[in-house]
Amino acid sequence: MRDQVSRYLNDYEPFHLFGISHWISIILFFLAAFFLPFFAKKFFSRSLKNITSYFLVFFVFINFPIWVLLEIIAGSFDLKLHLPLHLCRFANLALPFAVLNKNGVLFQVLFYWGVSAMFQAIFTPDITHDFPHFHYFRFIAAHHLLVITIIYYVVVFDFKPTISGLKSAFIALNVFLIIVLIFNMIFESNYFWLMDKPPAGSLLDLMGPWPWYIFVGEFVALIHFYAAYFLYYTLNKRFKAI
Repeated sequence: MRDQVSRYLNDYEPFHLFGISHWISIILFFLAAFFLPFFAKKFFSRSLKNITSYFLVFFVFINFPIWVLLEIIAGSFDLKLHLPLHLCRFANLALPFAVLNKNGVLFQVLFYWGVSAMFQAIFTPDITHDFPHFHYFRFIAAHHLLVITIIYYVVVFDFKPTISGLKSAFIALNVFLIIVLIFNMIFESNYFWLMDKPPAGSLLDLMGPWPWYIFVGEFVALIHFYAAYFLYYTLNKRFKAI
């Protein structure tokens, strides 16, 4: 079984940026992010809204543990690669505690982290495996479905992003960054891309060399946080006026 799992994890068609599978994922994301929350809010019963939210949270959460289990079975688990020390992985595991336990501060953090990173994850995804490999679907669940779930809770259950939540998200981002940076320095890993840029290319390529892209990224993240808040504020005000 170990050999079979190992072969599966390492035998794949390479992902092509803006290839067919990429465009399909982009289109499906925007359709689902817009239509599912608003359709559910208008037409779903209370119980169906809850059931849908449970399924969304489950599929976001479970992708990372399944991946780790596969790596353990294949004998390729590595502390330098497979811990939840990338932002999206941590957010995937934290999501149930944010929404199911109605942890307002944690949801605020995940809202700003998720929505602000949305466009980079969608248009310049850090992915090597193409459809229909597990890692392709894992990436979709970890990024696209995470954002869809956050939007779902904002629209359907009236979770409200706030300016104080924005500040908490930025503080949490920096605490996370410092913890991961220390881990990287001790174990010579590259979580959160703090020691080097992603090999597949990303928006970080436009932010200068190491370590300057980290500081530029902080500034860009803060701009994205404010953009996410004002997007919510504008859309919420407009829909209330209709």
